[in-house]
Amino acid sequence: MAPSAMPDGVGVAHLPNQRHKIVSKRGANFTLMVCGESGTGKSTFVNTLFTTTIKNPKELAKRHAKQVDKTVEIEITKAELEEKNFKVKLTIIDTPGFGDYVNNRDSWMPIVEFLDDQHESFMAQEQQPTRAGMIDLRVHACLYFIRPNGHTLKPLDIEIMKHLGSRVNLIPVIAKADTLTPNDLAKFKRNILEVIDAQSIRVYSCPIESEDEATTNKNQDIMSALPFSVIGSTEDVTTADNRQVKGRQYSWGCAEVENENHCDFKKLRTLLIRSHMHDLISTTEDIHYENYRQMQMETRKFGEAKAKKYENPKFKEQEEKLRLAFTEQVKTEENRFRQWEAQLVSERDRLNKDLEEQHAKIKAMETELENVYQMQGRSNMRR
Repeated sequence: MAPSAMPDGVGVAHLPNQRHKIVSKRGANFTLMVCGESGTGKSTFVNTLFTTTIKNPKELAKRHAKQVDKTVEIEITKAELEEKNFKVKLTIIDTPGFGDYVNNRDSWMPIVEFLDDQHESFMAQEQQPTRAGMIDLRVHACLYFIRPNGHTLKPLDIEIMKHLGSRVNLIPVIAKADTLTPNDLAKFKRNILEVIDAQSIRVYSCPIESEDEATTNKNQDIMSALPFSVIGSTEDVTTADNRQVKGRQYSWGCAEVENENHCDFKKLRTLLIRSHMHDLISTTEDIHYENYRQMQMETRKFGEAKAKKYENPKFKEQEEKLRLAFTEQVKTEENRFRQWEAQLVSERDRLNKDLEEQHAKIKAMETELENVYQMQGRSNMRR
C-alpha cells in the first residue's frame, strides 16, 4: 500500500541524517598493523601519516639487545585522534623482530596467530550472554613494508604475504622510496606486481566503480600506484622555492613526503583514512572475520577451545627453563629426604639397640634376683 501524499513525505529520507549523528557521536575504531623488517621506517611512517607522535622511535642499542630473544614480538600502541569533533580510537600493531635473524623460519607464525586470535576472541565474546563492552582488536589493514633493495620480493616476503592476504586487508608498501630513482622504482613495482600475480597473493583492492565519475577516476588513480612507494619524515624542510614541507633534505635537493612526483604517500593516506577507511572496516567484518568464523564453526563444536598450532619459541624456552629448575628442585628435595630418611633409620637402629641392651640388663637382673630368692629359701630351710 503506497503512503498517502505528504508535503515532506513520512520522514524515511531522514534516516541517513540520524545514522550520521549516531556515527559522529560514537566515533570509530580503527586497527592498523605495520609489518616488515626493522629499519624500514614503520614507526616514522605512522607518525607521518597521523601528523603526531604515536610511536616513539626505537633506540638502536635496545634493538640489537633484543637479538638474544630470537622471536617476533607483538607491540600494541593505542591513541585517540580527534578532528572536527569526530573521534577515532586508533590501535597500531607493530611486529618488532620480524625478519631480523639469520634463520627466519616460521618467523611469521606469531603474526598469523595474533590475527587469528583476534577473530577468535571476538567470536567468543559474541557467544556470551552479555556483549556490552566487547574488546575488538581485529586488524582492519596491514601495511607490509618492502625493503627497497634487490629486484623483487624475497622468499620471506612471499611466504608471509600469502598468509597475511588470506586473513587481513593486505597493502604492500615500498619503504624509503627516496633511495630509488624513478626508473628503478617503476621497474621494482612491476616486478613486485608480477610476483604477486604469479604467487596468487591476495592484496586489498578498493571498490573502483562509483556513481560519480570523478570518484571512479580517483579510485583508479589510487590503485594504479600499488604497491605504494612512501617516504616517511616528521621534520620540516625548506624547498628550493622556499616552501616549508615535510620531507628529507639531501645535497641534491629535497624529497617531499606529500609530493606525488616523489612518492605515493598522499594516495596511501587517502586510501587508508580519507576515502576507504569504512570499506577496510566493513571488509574485515564481512569477509575476513566471516571466513574465519565459518571455517571454525565447520570444524569445531560449540564452545570448544581453539587448538594451538604454534608455540612461541620465547615461551617454549621459558617453559624449558622452568622445567629444568623444577627437576633440579625435585632432585634436591629427594636427596634431602633420603638423607633425612637415613638419619631416621640410623636413629631407629640406635634406639632398638639401646632397647635390646636394656632388655638384656633387665633379664640379667631378673635372673640375679631369682638366684637371690633361691639362696634365701635354702637358708631358711636349714634353720
